[in-house]
Amino acid sequence: MTPEEILARPAKALTQAQREHYFEYGYLGAPALIGADWLARLNECTARYVEESRHASGDGRFDLEPDHRPDAPRIRRLNSPVDADELYWEFASTGPFVDVAEDLLGPNLKFHHSKLNFKWSGGGEEVKWHQDIQFWPHTNYDVLTIGVYLEDVDDRMAPMGVIPKSHQGPLYDLYDHDRNWTGNIREEDVPRIDAASAGYIAGPAGTVTVHNCRSIHGSPPNWSDRPRPLLLCAYAAADAIAITNLVSRAPHGNEMVRGEPARWARFDPRPCLMPPDWSRQGYKSIFQHQQREAAR
Repeated sequence: MTPEEILARPAKALTQAQREHYFEYGYLGAPALIGADWLARLNECTARYVEESRHASGDGRFDLEPDHRPDAPRIRRLNSPVDADELYWEFASTGPFVDVAEDLLGPNLKFHHSKLNFKWSGGGEEVKWHQDIQFWPHTNYDVLTIGVYLEDVDDRMAPMGVIPKSHQGPLYDLYDHDRNWTGNIREEDVPRIDAASAGYIAGPAGTVTVHNCRSIHGSPPNWSDRPRPLLLCAYAAADAIAITNLVSRAPHGNEMVRGEPARWARFDPRPCLMPPDWSRQGYKSIFQHQQREAAR
């Protein structure tokens, strides 16, 4: 569907101004959109996984900072939370995220994947400027990621920043000159992206972030004294077909969450960089790639 066709449909979760902002700028922030009941349930569930992480050496569910310790946990990411716990899947498949996705993608949409990034206090790691779609290409770019801050996030806590209108610009090479995947835009290309124009999305607990798969985004280290947990779920229009098999073995990868499956794939003529074949070399998180860490 075109943006005009989508905007002509009644909104379910967002205001019309928020929808228009997304299509023009490639991202939006919706303060306190997720209600207290969902937040309480998600935070209770998340606290259990923080406790489990204390003794999670070698546990593939967790991406841990190198100085993580049982008495001082430092989690970068809970990998695929919808597969770890049914509550996260309930939220991702029946909760308000699905209404937000429909407001921006149209009535037929599918879930792609999820992650819970913690951005731990006292220096939780930078996420360098990057675009998402090169990690998991689709046949078109009606793919987006929706996030919710589980705690209040202010400007000191490294909120996510997005470069306005970058979804309308070029896709960048996320390999270095030796053809090693780095997962970030090359330093020599950073002056081209106008990083000074970035909009940083902060807000109270329950604030929703949305960014298009082509939008350039990132966040600095979190030097505050509080973690910044951000639950993220990616959704695609039904006719945006995944090109790689990244989520093909995931229980909910490419699962329809609203409407009907597409009978025809839709192809955008703009090309997309292909990622490495992770089925051969093993997938590492964006943190491990950007920090040049070996897989753990």
